[in-house]
Amino acid sequence: MTVKLVIFDCDGVIVDSEPMTDRILSDDLTAHGLPISAEEIHHLFTGGTMEWVEAESRRRGAKLPDDWLDHIYGRIFAALDQGVPIIEGFVPLLDRIEEAGVAVAVASNGPIPKMSRSLGPSGLFARLDGRILSGHDFKPKPHPAMLLHAMKQVGAAPEETVMVDDMPAGTKAAQAAGVRCFGLCIHGTPDRFDGTGAEVVRDLMAVEKALGL
Repeated sequence: MTVKLVIFDCDGVIVDSEPMTDRILSDDLTAHGLPISAEEIHHLFTGGTMEWVEAESRRRGAKLPDDWLDHIYGRIFAALDQGVPIIEGFVPLLDRIEEAGVAVAVASNGPIPKMSRSLGPSGLFARLDGRILSGHDFKPKPHPAMLLHAMKQVGAAPEETVMVDDMPAGTKAAQAAGVRCFGLCIHGTPDRFDGTGAEVVRDLMAVEKALGL
């Protein structure tokens, strides 16, 4: 298979920000009347938009203020500004993909300001500038809108495109777009990818090997 485009999720694929975000959400929602562990947060909410987290938390009984989104993003952004580790193997994989002349895009349900903080210190935000798509500007995953836009930008057909995501929202988006998808399982269990057609990998080195780079 000739690959013309590789699309990456951001949190959990490029940066290891999810454990931090899970802890912040757990502390905050518990303080607002919804006792919930970081592990439950990861299982229920990771991969979705924060707007959906707010709506679902209210439905489950959380007493959130009207400005909760601004509040929680403020807490998350402050933590991101302290530095976020890059997922092992991502930069070498990105180097190999670009050396092979393959296009790269990022498709995340998170907002651009969040990604500018998580990717900025490493230089990856500047390196990937113009190729970062947000679910705040398109229909979020599991809708395939971001993937379809990225493919259109570079003229890649579904069979020439690969997605790497760590959550079912992303693997379902890839399935809807008809593209090959690797389900990256560093945290949690691989059964979250059941029924999505994703090829489960435990690290990004396996993606490099599978692509033949």
